[in-house]
Amino acid sequence: MGLFRRIARARLAAKVVRRLRRAGVRDARYHATPFEVRFTAPGDAEPTILRLDPLLRDRTHLDALVAGLQPIPAAWPDAAPLLRPVLRGAAPGSPLRRPVLPFLSEFVVVDQPDTMTYVTPAQSTTWGVRTERIFTTARGNLTGAVLRGVATGPVVVRFVDDGNAYWTSHLLLDGWLSRLADQVGGVPVAFAPERGTLLVTADGGPHLPALFAEAETIFATSPHALSPMAYTSDDRGCTIPYPAPPDHPLHQTVRRAERLLAVHEYTHQPPDPDLPSAVIQLLGSATEGWRTRAVWPRDTPTLLPEADEVQLGDRVLPWSALAPHLTTGEHTPARWLAASWERFPR
Repeated sequence: MGLFRRIARARLAAKVVRRLRRAGVRDARYHATPFEVRFTAPGDAEPTILRLDPLLRDRTHLDALVAGLQPIPAAWPDAAPLLRPVLRGAAPGSPLRRPVLPFLSEFVVVDQPDTMTYVTPAQSTTWGVRTERIFTTARGNLTGAVLRGVATGPVVVRFVDDGNAYWTSHLLLDGWLSRLADQVGGVPVAFAPERGTLLVTADGGPHLPALFAEAETIFATSPHALSPMAYTSDDRGCTIPYPAPPDHPLHQTVRRAERLLAVHEYTHQPPDPDLPSAVIQLLGSATEGWRTRAVWPRDTPTLLPEADEVQLGDRVLPWSALAPHLTTGEHTPARWLAASWERFPR
């Protein structure tokens, strides 16, 4: 991104934050990488995310946006049609969430014209409905788009989101991915490398290896990175990670994608205020195999990310050697408390 564009974005963000604070919003904060402002509107307890890209294109909407800030509807009948599910690795605050895939969880947002507000557990009490109903309602509000036509061979279908389609969220709909078989020319395999991009092709087709590489590139460069992994459907139509056992030609490719996601999520995890957190690295090659390594540099209590191996000073041990001596806490993704090197004699 050029210098002048960065300056323009920062100036716009500063203007938005100033306007929000004049409107009574005290916690507005600019986040440069996803290019958004996060805040809690007056009367709300839930965090709101304001996307700035539309304002960069047309700033005349800023006055109307600030004037029209509305809290989440207090009544369930008013809120229910606005709910949408989103697939994320993490989200600001402590929103309602449930794990659905490795390192990814399902969240629910209130989708309003210019803002997206995460639903929190407390909102369930306000609305007087169970959390399961909130998730079910949000999924039910997706269109479940149906593609027309039949492919004569394996093809790639690209879903590019305009901010309203929630394409990557469609992976949460049971049976949706498997229903694309005729349109992609085989058993569908999907990639969601960033929040606004969904790529689908046929298993075993010529496009699948290249899509792994494309998905990794998008994942590594997007400010809205989601996952470099591939996904398919199980016998019940539920989305699952694409399986590639050791004898599969894409075994190491799949293994690399899985570990790239782990490194990304642990690296972006907020630090624990009380204990140091070990870093995690991706090591290896397509020839020797891919693996993750947690680095425990000093003999002090440390929170370890789950990895294939752990480096203790100048030693490297497999995770299985440490696991019986570790305890897990409430971190997401999970971290494990390692007390001392003395438990692992040379």
